[in-house]
Amino acid sequence: MALKIKAIDDPAFATYGRALSLKTQDFLTVMDSRSIAPSATVVYDPSLKELESLALFDILQKQIYGGLPIEFGHCSGWNSSLNALEYHRSSEIDIAATDLVLMLGREQDIDRQNMTYDTANVECFLIPRGTAVEIYATTLHYAPCGIGGGEFRMGVVLPEGTNLELQYLVDAMGENRLLQARNKWLMVHPDCVMGPDYCYGLRGLNLTLA
Repeated sequence: MALKIKAIDDPAFATYGRALSLKTQDFLTVMDSRSIAPSATVVYDPSLKELESLALFDILQKQIYGGLPIEFGHCSGWNSSLNALEYHRSSEIDIAATDLVLMLGREQDIDRQNMTYDTANVECFLIPRGTAVEIYATTLHYAPCGIGGGEFRMGVVLPEGTNLELQYLVDAMGENRLLQARNKWLMVHPDCVMGPDYCYGLRGLNLTLA
């Protein structure tokens, strides 16, 4: 099935997020200097010193997050499929260091009784290099997809501590089945094996870019 990829100025994107007017050249310089990720891998680092020393970090913390402690890291690598969807209790700022595609859905469309989600509801959006977007807390998302099989690179900004290891145990009931890290609720597609403790709640195709 050929996926329709929309631009972020498409009215449909307003459901999931908004574009931000931020100067990203210094961010691009840092990301361009980084080594290419190993083949067939996705690398995520929630906090990168080189990014957090930029003037952009101060702007993000004070103007976008209203003074909350934040972390500025990156997600980079090789990916062309949906594989999983996650959400947070907070907005996420994504900054494209390469052209990339985000596959997005709505938390409201999760079947809460069965903790499942139909991937037919997912929409795809092209995020051009240098563009910063706010992804709302109710938006399902995961690792970006590269263009034409190439590597993707994306800055990721979240409240400090997000995606770090939980320091307590929860009963795996209801929404707790999805809680995999701090401020991280995750649903996985059965085609993507991550381990026995994950919720394989995505139903339908594991969407893949041609």
